Formats: sequence, structure tokens, C-alpha cells
Amino acid sequence: MFDLIRRCSCFLLIVLIALPVTFAQTPDVLVTHNEPPSRIRGIIEKFSEDRGILTRFYSAPTSPNRAARFKQLYRDQIQSLERLNYDSLNHDEQVDYVLFVNHLNHEIRELERGEVQMAEMASLMPFARAISDLEDTRRKLEFADPAKSAALLNELAKQVLATQRSLEVPNAAKPKRTVANRAARTVDGLRRTLRSWYTFYNAHDPTFTWWCESPYKSVDDALGKYATFITEKLVGIRADDRTTIIGDPIGRDALIEELKFEMIPYTPEELVEIANKEFEWCVAEFKKASREMGFGDDYMKAIEAVKQKYVEPGKQPELIKKQAYEAIEYMEKNDLLTVPKLARDGWRMEMMTPERQLVAPFFLGGETILVSYPTDGMTHEQKMMSMRGNNPHFARAVTHHELIPGHHLQGFMTRRYRPYREMFRTPFWGEGWALYWEFILWDRGFTATPEDKIGALFWRSHRAARILFSLNFHLEKWTPQECVDLLVDKVGHERDNALAEVRRSFSGDYGPLYQMAYMMGGLQFYQLHKDLVGTRKMTDRQFHDAILKEGSIPVEMVRAILTKQKLSKDHRPSWRYYPGLKN
Repeated sequence: MFDLIRRCSCFLLIVLIALPVTFAQTPDVLVTHNEPPSRIRGIIEKFSEDRGILTRFYSAPTSPNRAARFKQLYRDQIQSLERLNYDSLNHDEQVDYVLFVNHLNHEIRELERGEVQMAEMASLMPFARAISDLEDTRRKLEFADPAKSAALLNELAKQVLATQRSLEVPNAAKPKRTVANRAARTVDGLRRTLRSWYTFYNAHDPTFTWWCESPYKSVDDALGKYATFITEKLVGIRADDRTTIIGDPIGRDALIEELKFEMIPYTPEELVEIANKEFEWCVAEFKKASREMGFGDDYMKAIEAVKQKYVEPGKQPELIKKQAYEAIEYMEKNDLLTVPKLARDGWRMEMMTPERQLVAPFFLGGETILVSYPTDGMTHEQKMMSMRGNNPHFARAVTHHELIPGHHLQGFMTRRYRPYREMFRTPFWGEGWALYWEFILWDRGFTATPEDKIGALFWRSHRAARILFSLNFHLEKWTPQECVDLLVDKVGHERDNALAEVRRSFSGDYGPLYQMAYMMGGLQFYQLHKDLVGTRKMTDRQFHDAILKEGSIPVEMVRAILTKQKLSKDHRPSWRYYPGLKN
């Protein structure tokens, strides 16, 4: 017995001795987690739950009742915040207060912008209110009268058909293509709303089905045909069209409002000027790398030579794994930031479907990196474009952008630190951080060979081009075709990839500032790094770890946190982060 106790004691001693070593070798962010409490956090979390239940309740997106209820929610919350004693809040709480009020005011402006857009489409959808009212009534548990519902559906079908016929008349006034394109998507949404309402009753109430089955099919069919009519006849896009891009430019005033929300104190015109300066820098560096490769100043030839260095089919996953760990090991070796073991080992890889590659020709990522590479069912031209566009030198920067230190590590940390700030999520932090690392790694010589420099510059010039084409489009100065031509002629994109890039940018799935946020957010982090790490106020690790623990918020607010900047209750953006640009 004594021998057993002695052996157990020795075993426990060995375990206790080994534990500190284990933690030192595999840092775990949860061990050192010491997030200061914020009294505003509880208010934000409660609001998030309130908004969640209203979002689920008002399931008709175009409902005026929905818009009115959300406006009330946002205004009530602002009034509640204004009753707080702002000066009694600590710095972290003041940050949360400023972020929250900024968010609420933006949400109100977005609802108002949506109302303007609905008014622009009103003549194309005179039946919209009747459909959204049906769903609103169902949500309030005011159950439908079968006979009256059948009559209403019958009238709706007639109204949809009459609206279409009025637009088919020769010399009939035609809406702007952008408005018609938006209307086509909205009609599809109304069709889904009506289907949701009908499905609730159909078959569960035999009387309802007896009355409503036929008129519902008529109106559903009419809505489907009307959406197709708008798309093909008013917008000018047929079902098999893979090249035409429309988009929905928001105009200068709306751009300025969006920039104010993102705390960017520059005009759209100033941002275009910055993008041109950054693009010129890229061209100069392109030429240097091109000379190293023996192509002189004709960097397009150097880009073409790099595109030819694609890996053979089946080998792309091995390449991405190698490049992922190359970046991770560089981070750790140079003490640039903390890479928790779970984050280091927990990411996954999947292959992107051919359908997804139509709108996302390059990798996508986060905890799972989606690898873009051709499949055997693609045409020869599609295969070559995909392989050339995802060659090892282009893929190198994309890999660490998507994984570590980029999006995967960002997501890992923001889910563990200040998760309540998810509401304030911004691409200037999300995409800006991932691009910032391309700047830092370039400066540190991580990109050493001329081929890798061409690959890195391809993406850096691409980010500058995104600012140019997205802002000029939303300022209504450029057409989508001009945006595509810029990417092909000046950046070096394959044309199909450029089409996919511009289509994705203007599809409506991204905010109007999303594409410019990559480089602008990156430049903000880059200047902040110079201000704090360049002056030795912080180490690289301290700087980067601190940013990842504050959540995805406007970079101006990250700066306010790291510098302990005094914040007024009505804080306005003022940080001019780009040197050399006149005020």
C-alpha cells in the first residue's frame, strides 16, 4: 500500500511540475483572460436580444410596420442612453457608449434610406403593402378568413398582371435600370413572403385550402413571371447572362454618411486621391520586381510569367497547408503576436464549389479556408483562368490573409474577448487588419523573391483598385464595365475573375464601403503601428494582442482605446491617418 501511495505521489508531482511548462509552450488566451467589466455591456446585450425577437417577429422585410417598430426601438434606446451620466463612466464604458450611439443612429438612417428606395420602386410594386400586411397580420395571430383571403389573392394576381402590362405598352415610361434591378429582387422577396403566409394555413386548414389554393397559385405564378419580365425587359439581363452587372449606386451624400458612421474623416474624393497614390506606389514596385525577373518595366509580362507557375491539379491543398504554417511560424519566431494553440491547430480546409467560384474566384476564409481551384467539369478556359489566378505566388498573401494572422485568428479572438461588440462589426477592422499584415510582412522582408513580390503587389494594387472602382461607381462616375476593365488592364486580373469580383462587389450582399475598407482599414492600422510600436510605446506583441482583444470596431476607436484618448459624448472622427494629404 505504501509503495502504491509513493508511486501515486510521484506521479502527481510530475504532473504538477509539467503543468506550468505545458501552459508556457502552448499559450491559451483563456488563461490570461481578464476583461474589465463594462456597465454598458449589459445594455448592449439586452438590446441585441430585443432586436433579435423583433427581427424574427417582423418576417416581411418590406413591411412599413417593421420599419416603424425598429425606428421606435432605436430611438427609445438612444433616449435611454442619454439619461446616463456619461462623465461617470470609465474609459471602456465611454468607448462602448460612443460605439452604441453611433450604431443606433446609423440604423435609423439605413431605415430611412430603405424607405426612399421603396418609394422609388412604388410604381413597379403597387401590391407590395398588401402582401407584407398579410404576413404582419399572421404574426399578430389574427387569423385569415378563407373566403376574404381568396378574394384578396385574386385581386393581387390581377394587379400584378396589370402592372406588367402597363410596362409592356409601347413608349411606356421605363424606370432606371438600377431601380428596376432592385425591384426585381424585391418582387422575389415579396413572393417568398406570400409563400410563408400561405404555407402557414395551407393543408392545416382544409377550408382555407379549398378557397385559396387556386388564386394563390395564380398570384405566385404572376409574381414569378413579373420578376423575370423586370429582369429581362427592364434591366436587360437574361437568365443565361454571365457578364452584365448592374449594381445600385448610392450617391455622394449617402457615401459621406457611411464614412461618418465608419469614423473616416475624409471625403470620397480624398479617398480616391489616396487610392491613386497607393496604386502609383504599387506600379513603381511592380517595375522593380519585373526588372529582377528580366522583363524591364513591362510588369504585365512579369505578372503573366508568375501566373504560369500554377501547381498541377490535386496539389493546391498541400501548397496552402505549407503557406499557412510558414506564416504562423514566422509570427511565433519573430514574437509578433500570440497564436493560441487551439487557433494554430483548429482551422480546417475545404474546396470551393464551381458555382461559388463564379462570384468568388479566389480563396475565402476564416476558421475554414475555402480553396479555389478548378474541377474536372469546368471548360478548359475556366480551368486555366482558375489555375493562373490562384498560382502559388498570388496564393501566398491570400493564405495568411484568410487564416493566421488574418481572419481565422480574428474570429478566434473576438469570440472570446468582448463578444458583445460583434454588433459594431466593421470591415475596416476585419478586412483592414488582414490587409495590414500584408504591409507589415512586406516591410519586414517576408516577401523576398521577385515572384512573391509580384504576387503580393497584385493583391495590394487590387485593394487600391477596389477603392477606385467602388467609390467611382457609387459616385455614379463609372460603369461596372469600366470597373472590370481597370482590374484587367491595370491590375492583371483574368477577365472572368474581374467580372466575378465586380459582380460580388455590387450584388447587394456587401455594404457600399466594404471593398474600400481593405486598404483604408489597413492604412489606419499601419499608421497606428508607426505611432505606437515605431515610437516604442508598445511592442509588436502588445500592440497586436491588444487590438485582437477589443473587438471588430472602427479603427479610430481602437486608437482611442490604446492611447486612452479622452472621448466626448458626441465624439466625431478627426484622425487624419494618411500623411501627406492636404486637409
